[in-house]
Amino acid sequence: MASFMSMFGGRKDPKQSAREAIVTLRQQLQMLEKKEEHLQKRIDEELVKAKANAVSNKAVATAALRRKKAHETELDRLAGTRLQLEMQVNTLESANLNAETMQAMKKAADALKVIHGKMTVEQVDTTMDSVREQKAVADEIADIISAPTGQEDMDELQEELGELEQEVLNERLAGAEHVPIHKPETSRAESSRHQAPAIEDDEEAELKQLQASMAM
Repeated sequence: MASFMSMFGGRKDPKQSAREAIVTLRQQLQMLEKKEEHLQKRIDEELVKAKANAVSNKAVATAALRRKKAHETELDRLAGTRLQLEMQVNTLESANLNAETMQAMKKAADALKVIHGKMTVEQVDTTMDSVREQKAVADEIADIISAPTGQEDMDELQEELGELEQEVLNERLAGAEHVPIHKPETSRAESSRHQAPAIEDDEEAELKQLQASMAM
Protein backbone atom coordinates (compact mmCIF):
# COMPACT_ATOMS: atom_id res chain seq x y z
CA MET A 1 0.00 0.00 0.00
CA ALA A 2 2.90 2.33 0.84
CA SER A 3 4.53 1.61 -2.53
CA PHE A 4 1.22 2.19 -4.30
CA MET A 5 0.78 5.54 -2.55
CA SER A 6 4.35 6.58 -3.35
CA MET A 7 3.81 5.85 -7.04
CA PHE A 8 0.96 8.36 -7.15
CA GLY A 9 2.68 10.98 -5.07
CA GLY A 10 1.19 9.87 -1.76
CA ARG A 11 2.73 11.25 1.37
CA LYS A 12 4.90 8.79 3.28
CA ASP A 13 5.88 8.80 6.91
CA PRO A 14 9.26 10.60 7.21
CA LYS A 15 10.37 8.19 9.90
CA GLN A 16 9.56 5.20 7.73
CA SER A 17 11.30 6.79 4.75
CA ALA A 18 14.45 7.34 6.80
CA ARG A 19 14.41 3.72 7.98
CA GLU A 20 14.01 2.44 4.44
CA ALA A 21 16.86 4.63 3.23
CA ILE A 22 19.12 3.39 6.03
CA VAL A 23 18.30 -0.23 5.21
CA THR A 24 19.05 0.37 1.52
CA LEU A 25 22.37 2.03 2.28
CA ARG A 26 23.43 -0.77 4.60
CA GLN A 27 22.60 -3.36 1.93
CA GLN A 28 24.74 -1.39 -0.52
CA LEU A 29 27.56 -1.28 2.01
CA GLN A 30 27.44 -5.05 2.40
CA MET A 31 27.68 -5.48 -1.38
CA LEU A 32 30.66 -3.12 -1.53
CA GLU A 33 32.41 -5.00 1.26
CA LYS A 34 32.02 -8.26 -0.63
CA LYS A 35 33.34 -6.55 -3.81
CA GLU A 36 36.33 -5.24 -1.88
CA GLU A 37 37.09 -8.70 -0.51
CA HIS A 38 36.97 -10.11 -4.05
CA LEU A 39 39.29 -7.40 -5.41
CA GLN A 40 41.74 -7.87 -2.54
CA LYS A 41 41.85 -11.59 -3.32
CA ARG A 42 42.55 -10.83 -7.01
CA ILE A 43 45.30 -8.40 -6.02
CA ASP A 44 46.97 -11.03 -3.89
CA GLU A 45 46.72 -13.59 -6.71
CA GLU A 46 48.26 -11.22 -9.30
CA LEU A 47 51.06 -10.38 -6.89
CA VAL A 48 51.86 -14.08 -6.45
CA LYS A 49 51.82 -14.58 -10.24
CA ALA A 50 54.10 -11.59 -10.79
CA LYS A 51 56.61 -12.87 -8.25
CA ALA A 52 56.57 -16.34 -9.78
CA ASN A 53 57.38 -15.00 -13.28
CA ALA A 54 59.59 -12.05 -12.38
CA VAL A 55 62.73 -13.93 -13.54
CA SER A 56 61.54 -16.60 -15.95
CA ASN A 57 58.82 -14.70 -17.85
CA LYS A 58 58.89 -10.93 -17.45
CA ALA A 59 55.98 -10.36 -19.85
CA VAL A 60 53.65 -12.48 -17.76
CA ALA A 61 54.93 -10.81 -14.62
CA THR A 62 54.38 -7.36 -16.11
CA ALA A 63 50.81 -8.20 -17.17
CA ALA A 64 50.10 -9.50 -13.69
CA LEU A 65 51.35 -6.28 -12.16
CA ARG A 66 49.15 -4.24 -14.54
CA ARG A 67 46.07 -6.22 -13.51
CA LYS A 68 47.09 -5.83 -9.87
CA LYS A 69 47.34 -2.07 -10.35
CA ALA A 70 43.89 -1.92 -11.96
CA HIS A 71 42.38 -3.92 -9.12
CA GLU A 72 43.98 -1.61 -6.56
CA THR A 73 42.58 1.44 -8.38
CA GLU A 74 39.11 -0.11 -8.31
CA LEU A 75 39.55 -1.05 -4.66
CA ASP A 76 40.42 2.56 -3.82
CA ARG A 77 37.35 3.78 -5.68
CA LEU A 78 35.13 1.34 -3.80
CA ALA A 79 36.69 2.43 -0.51
CA GLY A 80 35.78 6.05 -1.26
CA THR A 81 32.24 5.03 -2.21
CA ARG A 82 31.89 2.99 0.96
CA LEU A 83 33.05 5.96 3.04
CA GLN A 84 30.40 8.18 1.45
CA LEU A 85 27.68 5.60 2.10
CA GLU A 86 28.74 5.22 5.73
CA MET A 87 28.59 9.01 6.17
CA GLN A 88 25.09 9.03 4.68
CA VAL A 89 24.00 6.26 7.04
CA ASN A 90 25.37 8.18 10.02
CA THR A 91 23.66 11.37 8.86
CA LEU A 92 20.32 9.63 8.36
CA GLU A 93 20.53 7.89 11.73
CA SER A 94 21.39 11.19 13.43
CA ALA A 95 18.55 13.00 11.62
CA ASN A 96 16.13 10.20 12.47
CA LEU A 97 17.20 10.33 16.12
CA ASN A 98 16.75 14.11 16.16
CA ALA A 99 13.29 13.78 14.61
CA GLU A 100 12.25 11.17 17.17
CA THR A 101 13.66 13.33 19.97
CA MET A 102 11.73 16.37 18.73
CA GLN A 103 8.57 14.31 18.45
CA ALA A 104 9.01 13.04 22.00
CA MET A 105 9.61 16.58 23.24
CA LYS A 106 6.50 17.79 21.42
CA LYS A 107 4.44 15.07 23.07
CA ALA A 108 5.87 16.07 26.44
CA ALA A 109 5.00 19.71 25.78
CA ASP A 110 1.45 18.76 24.79
CA ALA A 111 1.14 16.68 27.95
CA LEU A 112 2.30 19.62 30.05
CA LYS A 113 -0.31 21.82 28.41
CA VAL A 114 -3.01 19.30 29.30
CA ILE A 115 -1.74 19.02 32.86
CA HIS A 116 -1.57 22.76 33.37
CA GLY A 117 -4.89 23.31 31.63
CA LYS A 118 -6.07 26.85 32.30
CA MET A 119 -3.59 27.31 35.11
CA THR A 120 -1.71 30.60 34.97
CA VAL A 121 1.16 32.14 36.89
CA GLU A 122 -1.23 34.61 38.49
CA GLN A 123 -3.43 31.78 39.71
CA VAL A 124 -0.42 29.99 41.19
CA ASP A 125 0.69 33.17 42.97
CA THR A 126 -2.82 33.72 44.32
CA THR A 127 -3.01 30.14 45.56
CA MET A 128 0.39 30.34 47.25
CA ASP A 129 -0.59 33.63 48.93
CA SER A 130 -3.72 31.96 50.26
CA VAL A 131 -1.69 29.02 51.54
CA ARG A 132 0.74 31.33 53.34
CA GLU A 133 -2.12 33.34 54.81
CA GLN A 134 -3.86 30.25 56.16
CA LYS A 135 -0.60 28.98 57.60
CA ALA A 136 -0.12 32.29 59.43
CA VAL A 137 -3.66 32.01 60.83
CA ALA A 138 -3.00 28.45 61.97
CA ASP A 139 0.26 29.50 63.69
CA GLU A 140 -1.50 32.35 65.46
CA ILE A 141 -4.27 30.05 66.69
CA ALA A 142 -1.68 27.57 67.97
CA ASP A 143 0.16 30.34 69.85
CA ILE A 144 -3.09 31.51 71.47
CA ILE A 145 -4.03 27.99 72.54
CA SER A 146 -0.60 27.25 74.03
CA ALA A 147 -0.21 30.64 75.81
CA PRO A 148 -0.86 30.98 79.62
CA THR A 149 -4.37 32.08 80.67
CA GLY A 150 -3.13 35.33 82.34
CA GLN A 151 -4.14 36.59 85.81
CA GLU A 152 -5.77 33.31 86.85
CA ASP A 153 -2.49 31.48 86.37
CA MET A 154 -0.61 34.18 88.35
CA ASP A 155 -3.08 33.92 91.26
CA GLU A 156 -2.69 30.18 91.32
CA LEU A 157 1.10 30.47 91.33
CA GLN A 158 1.02 33.02 94.20
CA GLU A 159 -1.23 30.74 96.25
CA GLU A 160 1.04 27.75 95.71
CA LEU A 161 4.09 29.84 96.64
CA GLY A 162 2.42 30.95 99.91
CA GLU A 163 1.68 27.33 100.82
CA LEU A 164 5.30 26.39 100.26
CA GLU A 165 6.51 29.27 102.44
CA GLN A 166 4.17 28.26 105.30
CA GLU A 167 5.32 24.64 105.01
CA VAL A 168 8.97 25.69 105.30
CA LEU A 169 8.26 27.86 108.36
CA ASN A 170 6.37 25.03 110.06
CA GLU A 171 9.27 22.66 109.49
CA ARG A 172 11.69 25.17 111.00
CA LEU A 173 9.51 25.70 114.09
CA ALA A 174 9.11 21.96 114.60
CA GLY A 175 12.86 21.52 114.48
CA ALA A 176 13.42 24.27 117.06
CA GLU A 177 11.20 22.55 119.72
CA HIS A 178 13.45 19.48 119.84
CA VAL A 179 16.68 21.38 120.48
CA PRO A 180 17.96 20.68 124.11
CA ILE A 181 18.26 23.67 126.45
CA HIS A 182 21.89 24.53 127.15
CA LYS A 183 22.74 25.91 130.59
CA PRO A 184 25.90 27.92 131.08
CA GLU A 185 28.63 26.64 133.40
CA THR A 186 28.22 29.61 135.73
CA SER A 187 24.66 28.62 136.51
CA ARG A 188 25.77 25.12 137.41
CA ALA A 189 28.42 26.50 139.80
CA GLU A 190 25.93 28.77 141.53
CA SER A 191 23.48 25.88 141.98
CA SER A 192 26.21 23.79 143.56
CA ARG A 193 27.02 26.54 145.97
CA HIS A 194 23.38 26.82 146.99
CA GLN A 195 23.05 23.08 147.55
CA ALA A 196 26.23 22.73 149.63
CA PRO A 197 24.97 24.54 152.81
CA ALA A 198 21.77 22.57 152.77
CA ILE A 199 23.71 19.31 152.77
CA GLU A 200 25.90 20.50 155.64
CA ASP A 201 22.84 21.44 157.74
CA ASP A 202 21.38 17.98 157.28
CA GLU A 203 24.60 16.30 158.36
CA GLU A 204 24.87 18.46 161.47
CA ALA A 205 21.30 17.75 162.50
CA GLU A 206 21.84 14.03 162.01
CA LEU A 207 25.02 14.16 164.19
CA LYS A 208 23.24 15.98 167.02
CA GLN A 209 20.46 13.40 166.94
CA LEU A 210 23.00 10.58 167.20
CA GLN A 211 24.71 12.23 170.23
CA ALA A 212 21.42 12.65 172.01
CA SER A 213 20.54 9.03 171.61
CA MET A 214 23.92 7.91 173.04
CA ALA A 215 23.51 10.12 176.09
CA MET A 216 20.30 8.36 176.93
